[in-house]
Amino acid sequence: MIELRPELVTLLMLGGVLFGVIRGYPFALVVGGIGVLVGLMLYGPSMTREIYYDRVFAQLSNYILLAVPCFVFMGTMLEKSGVADGLFDALYVWFGGIRGGLAVTTIVIGTIMAACVGVIAASTTMLALIALPSMLKRGYSKSLAAGCVCAGGTLGILIPPSVMLVVYGPMAGLSVGRLFFAAFIPGLLLAVLYCAYVLVACGLKPELGPAMPSEERTVPLKSKLRMLFVSLVPPVALILAVLGSIFLGIASPTEASAVGALAAIILALVYHKLTREVMMETARSTIMLSGMILLIAGFSAGFVGIFMRADCSSVVANLFLATPGGTWPAFAVIMLVCFLLGMFIDWVGIVFIMVPIVTPIGATLGFDPLWFGMMLVVNLQMSFMTPPFAYAIFFVKQAAPPELGIETSDIIRGVLPFVALIAVALVLCIVFPQLILFLPSIML
Repeated sequence: MIELRPELVTLLMLGGVLFGVIRGYPFALVVGGIGVLVGLMLYGPSMTREIYYDRVFAQLSNYILLAVPCFVFMGTMLEKSGVADGLFDALYVWFGGIRGGLAVTTIVIGTIMAACVGVIAASTTMLALIALPSMLKRGYSKSLAAGCVCAGGTLGILIPPSVMLVVYGPMAGLSVGRLFFAAFIPGLLLAVLYCAYVLVACGLKPELGPAMPSEERTVPLKSKLRMLFVSLVPPVALILAVLGSIFLGIASPTEASAVGALAAIILALVYHKLTREVMMETARSTIMLSGMILLIAGFSAGFVGIFMRADCSSVVANLFLATPGGTWPAFAVIMLVCFLLGMFIDWVGIVFIMVPIVTPIGATLGFDPLWFGMMLVVNLQMSFMTPPFAYAIFFVKQAAPPELGIETSDIIRGVLPFVALIAVALVLCIVFPQLILFLPSIML
């Protein structure tokens, strides 16, 4: 065994992970491999095997993580059910008459479906296929249209039931149910900020998002109300079934996730989309995404076990706590580090590695654990839209029909204002912490 100072071990482990990811290796293999190699150097095969076995087994047998495949299944099935198609048609005739109305419709649909889907790949792809062609056909700016699809689609990872929150809770020792309700108001705040930006931008520059021609929206009020009611009933029923049972204390998040998966199957059946091919594709997507998350979960648990055994967590804590100026500058540094990591590392890796390290630091700084956790989660919203590792950008580029001529540069220009709006939301949550803490405080 080799004797190394904790500072050097910290540099080797965290630097090695970042180097491996930038080089393009799978995150799970990078984390698992570095943890094993450092463990063998410091403690030998017997201790390393014991640390990895105990922590990986404890992580993968965590009851709460059973909700991950159920919520992934629910989101993937809903993407294929056709629920969003009817919702877009209904909102289309309500908002299409104002400048930027279709962009606002896209964000509103993203917000509603976020409370049903919870998987960024499903929600972003769905909006790219449904909303993007409609906006560009009516003369919308490519950047604005693509930016709205990215921003609206990524709300699914924040507004519950979110897979990120299911994963975050066990890592931080927080109730997933309380996290769900802490995320509601920040998620809606982001949606409001996004819509306000679109309306202001299109009001100042009408060419960005012209209003629909009057002949396309001459629908009687009674028909418009009927379309809206019919399209809203399925997602609202699903939201009440899943989140209502958690809020009222009837079911745990894991139990509610199973209810949501069943409800998604029923909705697909009602919309005549429940075919053998859809079931097979949904099952395949669920296995692949859930397997990836759980593989990272297991290897990250072993990595963090070695990291803490080597006292590296104290090195990181002392580094943050030594920030000049006290509590708020230290908090700002933590948020900056997580933001920068989000440009290179998947949110799953950040949650599994950084959260066990920074959560005790937040408590030492005197922050409410729930508020601190939600600030990190909102911060990670930016990671989906900040290159080079930007899921939403590449999902939209891949899903957009080739004939639309959407380039990656168009999407990047479109998402930058929305990244700035997430920063604004973070500031508002600092100034008004009850935006996060109010709903959890009234849970039954």
